[in-house]
Amino acid sequence: MAHAALLVMTSPMLLGPVPVAGNLEAGIAITPAIAAQAPAPPPHNLLPLSWSLAEAQDQPPAPGTQPDPEDQSDPEGEIVVEGEYGPPDSDPMAAMNETSYEVSQQIDAVLVEPASTVYRDALPSPLRDGIGNFVRNLREPANFLNFLLQLKVGDAFETLGRFAINSTVGVGGLFDVAKRDGINLPYRQNGFANTLGYYGVGNGAYLFLPITGPTTPRDLIGNTLDQLLLPTIIGQPYTSPEYAVPLFVLANLDSRVELDEELERIGETVDPYATRRDLYLWRRERDIALLKGEEVPPRPEIVREIEEGLDAVEEEDDAGIEPSAPPIMDGAIMDEGAPQISYQDTLDAPDIAIAIAITVPRTR
Repeated sequence: MAHAALLVMTSPMLLGPVPVAGNLEAGIAITPAIAAQAPAPPPHNLLPLSWSLAEAQDQPPAPGTQPDPEDQSDPEGEIVVEGEYGPPDSDPMAAMNETSYEVSQQIDAVLVEPASTVYRDALPSPLRDGIGNFVRNLREPANFLNFLLQLKVGDAFETLGRFAINSTVGVGGLFDVAKRDGINLPYRQNGFANTLGYYGVGNGAYLFLPITGPTTPRDLIGNTLDQLLLPTIIGQPYTSPEYAVPLFVLANLDSRVELDEELERIGETVDPYATRRDLYLWRRERDIALLKGEEVPPRPEIVREIEEGLDAVEEEDDAGIEPSAPPIMDGAIMDEGAPQISYQDTLDAPDIAIAIAITVPRTR
């Protein structure tokens, strides 16, 4: 009997619940006292026969257990992605701007682009260049005044010299004589928006307006002041609708032709609206930084791709140009053998060189 009791006390079956049928088959009777001394563990501690380490790792942690707070290592192969959702700080009105952009694109496709195509194809390139020179010359007074306001006296008087030369010898600005070799006065665009930025006025929220296009509150105010300068100081004919409206149309058509390649490349990007916004804002930051003599902000990647693509197209176009020498117009005969006094210049045409002569008949 003692031997049987020892077998019962050392039996592995005490580690878990033992069916009664098993006990009967073994011929061993478990007394109540022995059973009370060896309580069965909770069922959840039982390990199945097919248990493996891999399966145990896949199980959730047992209730009441906490991860080690000192273990800060990331699991191998884990990728953490961080980001922000919503419009950037520079474009808080992105929803309204995108709607305005879509409307403008539709208007451009239906009206502006076809009109600019007719303007480009119907007018000879020298004539279009003359119109562009004339429009730029009208901006020189605003350029001159803002260089003075920025205390850049040298640039201011160079701009004034450009305006004087092109308005007289250049026939009202049709010819950019001031940039020729020997004079070397390049065009430098400036304005009240730049002056505001120069003295610390920020961009404000980005805006895309149906007619104006990309702008900011600072640039909108500054450009409005630029356009009001000549009508306010000189008056007629700049206040006349018969003069101002055609000038506005021609200036915008000429600008649309110049931007054609750039807008085409922007339209090929994944997000044309965001690309045009980033391009505009970076260029404005660059302009103000250059005025202040500060470091230019780094170019966004999409801006770099757009500008490098445009530079490549320009270099390719320039490589294929073989301008012919302009004909000699001095001493030309106008009629009846009368000699002429002529002024000769070559317009800035990318694909043609042509001499324009202003003739005054001499009296015999």
